[in-house]
Amino acid sequence: MPLTKLQFRPGVNRETTSYTNEGGWFDCDKVRFKYGLPQKIGGWEKKSSTNSFLGTCRALHAFVSLDGSNYLGVGTNLKYYLEEGGAFSDITPLRQTTASGDVTFAATNGSSTLTITDTNHGCFVNDFVTFSGATSLGGVITASVLNQEYQIASIISDSQYTIVARTAASLDSVTVDGQYTVTPVVANSSDTGNGGSSTVGAYQVTTGLDTTVLGTGWGAGTWGRGTWGSGSSLTVTGDVLRIWSHDNFGEDLLINVRDGGIFYWDKSTSSSPIARAVAISDLAGADSTTPTIAKQVIVSDRDRHIIAFGCDSETNIGVQDPLLIRFSSQGDPTTWAAQATNTAGDLRVGSGSQIITAVETRQQVLVFTDVSLHAMQFLGPPFTFGISQLSENITIAGPLAAVAIEDAVFWMGREEFYAFNGQVQKLPCSVRSYVFNDFNETQSEKVTAGTNGSFSEIWWFYPSANSQDINRYVIYNYEEQVWYYGELDRSVWLDRGINQFPIAASQDGYLYLQEKGLDDGSTTPATAITSYIESSQMDIGDGEHFVFMRRLIPDLTFESSVSTSPTANFTLETRNFPGGQYLQSSANAITRSSTVPIEQFTEQVHLRLRGRSFAMKIESTDTGVAWRLGSPRVDIRQDGRR
Repeated sequence: MPLTKLQFRPGVNRETTSYTNEGGWFDCDKVRFKYGLPQKIGGWEKKSSTNSFLGTCRALHAFVSLDGSNYLGVGTNLKYYLEEGGAFSDITPLRQTTASGDVTFAATNGSSTLTITDTNHGCFVNDFVTFSGATSLGGVITASVLNQEYQIASIISDSQYTIVARTAASLDSVTVDGQYTVTPVVANSSDTGNGGSSTVGAYQVTTGLDTTVLGTGWGAGTWGRGTWGSGSSLTVTGDVLRIWSHDNFGEDLLINVRDGGIFYWDKSTSSSPIARAVAISDLAGADSTTPTIAKQVIVSDRDRHIIAFGCDSETNIGVQDPLLIRFSSQGDPTTWAAQATNTAGDLRVGSGSQIITAVETRQQVLVFTDVSLHAMQFLGPPFTFGISQLSENITIAGPLAAVAIEDAVFWMGREEFYAFNGQVQKLPCSVRSYVFNDFNETQSEKVTAGTNGSFSEIWWFYPSANSQDINRYVIYNYEEQVWYYGELDRSVWLDRGINQFPIAASQDGYLYLQEKGLDDGSTTPATAITSYIESSQMDIGDGEHFVFMRRLIPDLTFESSVSTSPTANFTLETRNFPGGQYLQSSANAITRSSTVPIEQFTEQVHLRLRGRSFAMKIESTDTGVAWRLGSPRVDIRQDGRR
């Protein structure tokens, strides 16, 4: 028989059996499709190799101030940072500052644990507090040891909690590889004081969970947040998965803790050190109806209204209405009371039980509830905004599961993928069963969507069934309308724009520049990315006849590789029945030997394989390798019935 050219349909298909999907691809990891052909995805490098953040990051927002400063807002379950030039500045808002003398300390000889007394402190485990004005306890627990930022170690009661005394150092210097890493100071017999009568405690907003907890009662919250058997309200800030929303108001920054407060960071009042964000209701001139709680905030790019979703009403400040939308007067973050002389106002969504998320496109804002989709559009005076329902009986996996590409919006729902481009439609998905049959529904709030515009891709990162954390991704290529997937730990993704490369956050406490280099830059030195794609089985003989495979002519390019001898492995394997095991295989390394005058590699590979069907796999496991498959050919000959 002559050489047979192997050409495959683009994309991965897991909705049929491997045998039915003949001529297609069945499995992959770290591979994408371009012009219908598979190739290895790009690598990643740490944005800063030395600076990391505390907590799990689920929010990134890039912006440039008027003086040209390039900032990146980074929201984690423990902190909110502004990253600039690789360094993280903590601008987490304060929820409370005590009066002088309301805080006292108590030490125990031979222990680094300090007991803090502060009536009605309102803290949870892992919250942060900064002390000032304290004096030495008399021994090694000096004023410099006390007057710094601490993470709360345990809660004793409503009026007492503990911290671990540490050597004097800035918090960023004790943040090592994303962990709070301290050198304890052990009290001695002279540490009998209480810190004096001038101590002040500045408490940051309550930290949130990095894992969704469903239900109430024991376990519904973090360890130590309630007494044995007590109920736990998941509407209380700190007892739900911490998700931030943020947007720019000019060069300033609006920040919202989901189901918590709305805060404002003013660039003009920040210097070194950068000031913390403050509650928007505390801004000078803020009226008494300014919302204090919301699910999400955005700034309308077209008309500069601040819009709060799922917030408290003008007449019931502090009580959240999960379907209420309010907007400030145009260009004014402090005026929220609706009057004839301004453009402030409100709307209420008519279906669903709560607003899940809102996504801004060029023409409108799409508002998702738990069961419906609505379009919010700017109308101008006297109504300012109007809202209309677009679809019922849709679902969405979580607040981060939708993303916009100009006027189109894509999102992951329950057991489905959706798109809106003038009308709602379910996306045909060739890997739907693969994704949702191995999906942790209890952690669906963690699903995060991102765009990779350079390759026309929508990425969804999600947790598999046996994982509490994100460990997988699925990609829809909207230009080629194909799907593929793999494994990668990324809790949030931001496409390039202000920054040269897409930026993503990992649960190791670092930011990564994606599509940079060819390797895994989470280690030093960088390690190889294992990238592979495997075809479905293909018939090589009709009826009872077996065939013999004796030669492979590879067609592969290593263009853009930095290795001097880039290599990929071709594996051919045969079997006799669709449900049987692969009985024979032949793995061969294809190595580039020259790039002058043209790219050259192994001319042919000799094989000895026999069977009724075969599958092909291409894999690379070396550093510095980029590859793209063309149209390989195989030499197949008939070989009898047995």
